[in-house]
Amino acid sequence: MKLSEFKFDLPESLLAQHPAKNRDESRLMVLHRDSGKIEHRVFKDIIEYFTDGDVFVVNDTKVFPARLYGNKEKTGAQIEVFLLRELNKEVHLWDVLVDPARKIRVGNKLYFGESDMVAEVIDNTTSRGRTIKFLFDGSDEEFYKALHDLGETPIPKEFIPRDTEAADKERYQTIYAKHTGAVAAPSAGLHFTREVMKRLEIKGVDVVPVTLHVGLGTFRPVDVEDLTKHKMDSENFIVPEDSAVVVNRALDAKKRVCAVGTTSMRAMESSVSANSRLKPTEGWTDKFIFPPYDFKIANTLLTNFHTPESTLMMMAAAFAGYDFLIEAYQTAIKEKYKFFSYGDAMLIL
Repeated sequence: MKLSEFKFDLPESLLAQHPAKNRDESRLMVLHRDSGKIEHRVFKDIIEYFTDGDVFVVNDTKVFPARLYGNKEKTGAQIEVFLLRELNKEVHLWDVLVDPARKIRVGNKLYFGESDMVAEVIDNTTSRGRTIKFLFDGSDEEFYKALHDLGETPIPKEFIPRDTEAADKERYQTIYAKHTGAVAAPSAGLHFTREVMKRLEIKGVDVVPVTLHVGLGTFRPVDVEDLTKHKMDSENFIVPEDSAVVVNRALDAKKRVCAVGTTSMRAMESSVSANSRLKPTEGWTDKFIFPPYDFKIANTLLTNFHTPESTLMMMAAAFAGYDFLIEAYQTAIKEKYKFFSYGDAMLIL
């Protein structure tokens, strides 16, 4: 397929700038692939579509406060430092993006507020990418605490161009987030509340975790018309043995296995055994899913409404069927559904 087939006009007013007042009161569009029917519900109604023995697979990665603001030595110019991943724990070496990049060269030092934290630029990796080393005198625990205190919630500024607010710290995180490592939230999971989880449990629906540490590559625009030429950034993921057992039992019993979000789906599809079952794995994946694609594990997908030409929209189209997804998106715009991380949800059955 071609990139241009995923172009559509998204009114700016439909890009959610804040989450729904209550997580589980976002809207939920339900797509029935067998009949082509589209329903308009509220998220908490999701439990009506699942029954005893069905499984939800959630991504339990935890977003860390990856956006820091430092000041350049001598000039004092403010520089945004966005932490991507830790390269070496011993010497506090990190892969980061800086903005404005033209001001930051190898050898420059950055100071962070009143703290003892100083960073030195070690290498250039891309036009905005740098390798930096934090010079910090203290234990690992003190270092991570200092980073957490200095950092702010990394809401994606290109789509949510506002200052970070105190509420983002809680709302840009799933309630089941456990393993720190993501710089973007797995947004389909943001709609779940303790009440919804409890009601699923009462119905006999299992909720099991996988972990995929969402990187900024999730939002990286596709810049090639021929989708087979697009390369995804690698992301670290884990499929635990316990989760694989529960998922495979459900598949054997012909039950629903719902991937909560494109990241859970990518983790599962990156870990398929020869007999099309989920296998426990720990590793890296750069899997790019676009139509046509034969999904091996999940037979249901919960996802948000995505921006034009995004890899997330492409995966949703691969799952729903391209024409059905485009019809659903046109309906969503007409019905004023909210798009992106803080937007509404779509359940594809």
